[in-house]
Amino acid sequence: MIAKERGPASAGTGAIAVPLPFKTFFKRGVAGRSGRFAALMPEQPMAEAKTSSPGSVARPLSPHLQIYRPMLTMMMSIVHRITGGALFVGTAIVAWWLIAAASGPNAYATFEWVMGSIIGKLVLFGYTWALIHHMLGGIRHLIWDMGAGFGPQEREWLAAATLVGSVGLTLILWVVGYMMLGGVR
Repeated sequence: MIAKERGPASAGTGAIAVPLPFKTFFKRGVAGRSGRFAALMPEQPMAEAKTSSPGSVARPLSPHLQIYRPMLTMMMSIVHRITGGALFVGTAIVAWWLIAAASGPNAYATFEWVMGSIIGKLVLFGYTWALIHHMLGGIRHLIWDMGAGFGPQEREWLAAATLVGSVGLTLILWVVGYMMLGGVR
């Protein structure tokens, strides 16, 4: 048995309260919103999806980049996901390297030729940056998991440190690597 009212269910009747439908919630608007995240919330209610059939229910559309102002932490989250995908491809390159090393001198020479080209070096540089950026993003999330770094300035600082640190560490790693190999060949 479902209660018709919107309040709590009556004790002992077995009735449950029906939550407000989405349409009613979004028609009420967001004028009364206040607090910490009020600036991120849309000024107007969300748009409703167009329905193709006359009897179907219109559901609210999720807000996207048209509503929310891009922030550094938002962009770093997107880049973290992209670098995760790049690491998948880079792992295939590492597997190719190991298979070539185990297959013999001809296979390894082919791998060295491909990775020694300009395009190969750019791919390896990008893989190195993706690996370091993803690692630093993971450290940032570890800091958040410990309950620290949630203040507005701290979030922005951690995101900027992830970006600057990944570029800086990648450059340092490549410069040191070239110096150990005797310079650019």
